[in-house]
Amino acid sequence: MASVAAGTVIVLRSRFPLLDSPGGLLMKRLLLTSMILFAAQAAFAAQPEQSPAGWPQLPPKAPASTVKLLEPHLHVNRAGKGAPRIALTFDACMGKTDPRILSTLVDQRIPATIFVTARWLRTNPDALAVLLAHPDLFELENHGQNHIPAVDVPTDVYGIPAAGSPQAVGQEVKGGADAMIAAGIPQPHWFRGATAKYSPSAIAQIRGMGYRIAGYSVNGDSGSLLSAKMVERQYASAKDGDVIISHINQPTHAAGEGVAASILALKAKGVQFVRLQDIPEKGDGGTTN
Repeated sequence: MASVAAGTVIVLRSRFPLLDSPGGLLMKRLLLTSMILFAAQAAFAAQPEQSPAGWPQLPPKAPASTVKLLEPHLHVNRAGKGAPRIALTFDACMGKTDPRILSTLVDQRIPATIFVTARWLRTNPDALAVLLAHPDLFELENHGQNHIPAVDVPTDVYGIPAAGSPQAVGQEVKGGADAMIAAGIPQPHWFRGATAKYSPSAIAQIRGMGYRIAGYSVNGDSGSLLSAKMVERQYASAKDGDVIISHINQPTHAAGEGVAASILALKAKGVQFVRLQDIPEKGDGGTTN
């Protein structure tokens, strides 16, 4: 590296004679030091990334575009004649609880299936007490321990690091169920992972643990990121047998206002609301049968 830098200085001397003047000595030293450092950085960057001896070698993350992921659909049996049948499902990922949605469900006596994480349970004891006080309305199911996508290869899903291995997927599912039981919730039978995307092998693993996987057919709020009016349009598109997914943990988002208004609008149309535990259902991708 030093020889490369020195050679560069010789070339520069031929172009800039001032480097050989007494005043150019400092300039020459600075230039030589800079060139050595530059060459060292280039050589280091060319080396393959290594961990120090004895450190575990982490597998590289696969680009999300190269990982086969499924986003399963789910429908409940259609009512056919008469009032359409719709299942409302809500994810309680983490953070707080949206009182606009919860109070609407309770006041209007609207049944729903709520998917809770261990993280949400730790910080929402009051909301949990409301849910447990109305077992005729609310079915509580498993949304995981730490809200980690149930994908068993290292990758990101919507910017969220996935579980990355079968062991981590199993812990996400089991940890969520353990937290629910410790909080006084009955053993869950459904699982919905963070982002609602799965690797096919993770689906088989979760099914092997005794769970059905809750997909959906209408995305009500796109992760609670839609405006109230856009949420209302999504809900209005629901048909007989649809399963709607929304979020109940974002009280500061405009989407919650739209969810509450949409529930009232569907009720006014005579919709029959059901929980997943009440009506036979079918999901694709081997998620329920």
